[in-house]
Amino acid sequence: MNPQHAKRSLRHLSERKVPVFLWGPPGIGKSSIVAQIAKEKNIGFIDLRLSLLDPTDLRGIPFFDAVNEKAIWAPASFLPDGSQSEGILFLDELNTAAPMVQASAYQLILDRKIGEYTLPDGWSIIAAGNRESDRGVVFRMAAPLSNRFIHLEMETSVVDWKAWAVAKGVDSSIIGFISYRPDALFAFDTQSNSRSFATPRTWEYVNEVIASEPEADLLMPLVSGAIGEELAAAFLGFRVVAADLPDIDTVLDGSCTVVPHEPSALHMLSTALSLRVDQATSSKKLNNLVGYTLKMPGEFAVMIVQDLRSRDIELDHVDNWTLWMKNFNQLLR
Repeated sequence: MNPQHAKRSLRHLSERKVPVFLWGPPGIGKSSIVAQIAKEKNIGFIDLRLSLLDPTDLRGIPFFDAVNEKAIWAPASFLPDGSQSEGILFLDELNTAAPMVQASAYQLILDRKIGEYTLPDGWSIIAAGNRESDRGVVFRMAAPLSNRFIHLEMETSVVDWKAWAVAKGVDSSIIGFISYRPDALFAFDTQSNSRSFATPRTWEYVNEVIASEPEADLLMPLVSGAIGEELAAAFLGFRVVAADLPDIDTVLDGSCTVVPHEPSALHMLSTALSLRVDQATSSKKLNNLVGYTLKMPGEFAVMIVQDLRSRDIELDHVDNWTLWMKNFNQLLR
């Protein structure tokens, strides 16, 4: 589900005190959404990382009560103490905790108590973590613990992110680039060994880099350190040619007739057009795209078509295809 759906779902379930586990890849804003809910409701918020605890830490520490001559458990200070009547106990990165630590949380999550400690009535429990496929350091969640949650999986949404970015005053060139290249918002390849990759979180870092106004020779290494070299080059290239680029949607709906002249702008436009089209793209939009490429220099028209065909997107059925083949067939390899 997209971030807004996830947020609405968490609000409903937390009000009913139903434990929820929010799954998703790194850097997409899972933690931020939970914190936003607490802030908007003006309630308490405790971010507890079980991976930093030993199995016995949740229970607290025993001390001797000399009056009653027995041991009494002092609850851990990091658990809600009732000073705030409502709140969210957020178990972030729960599945990075060792299995024995996860097991120590069974009773707290299901019964809302552990040992002599009881979670205040107005507090809810939300957990979050990355999936095993995300190459993070995670432990498979045991079935008894998994069964104590409702599980939700969150994905990125360009629409939601753009609304957030505008409200937060994110640099307009970043918003423009993500609008032009929606695939660039989240570009995490689980098969890649690259240390840097694009996520909503790392685009925030890029925004901070731009705001710091670094010298020109520092811009590329700083941006690539956040989102990787390939996307950094594309983004910085976009900043140079943005004024010459048409809106992709106007190309696909057939209302755009202007074609850039600069090779750098044509490269950027060709990549963006190819990435915007997929198997679900309508025949009308495909026809408009093929018609638009007829106005482009041959090498760029062919680059777009070859990319589409490599992804099994058929163009033979569109009206402009016969004319396209007549003009550019000799350039096809």
